[in-house]
Amino acid sequence: MAYTPELTQHHSALLRRIAWGCQMPMTKTMTSIFDHLGATLDKGKICDACKDKSYCGYCDFYLKGVSNA
Repeated sequence: MAYTPELTQHHSALLRRIAWGCQMPMTKTMTSIFDHLGATLDKGKICDACKDKSYCGYCDFYLKGVSNA
């Protein structure tokens, strides 16, 4: 992994509370949040805006035959 952003104190507190509500560790909660976003966001919009086309084959947002990848 090339870059891991740090959470602000505010966002860390929000993640902690979401984790408590889900009764899961924060790391698993964050993974679940990303999985959920991958399933619900407009894949075409995300894929078209992507600046790293080398990851398409693994990306949850990639729409084979639909995007500009």
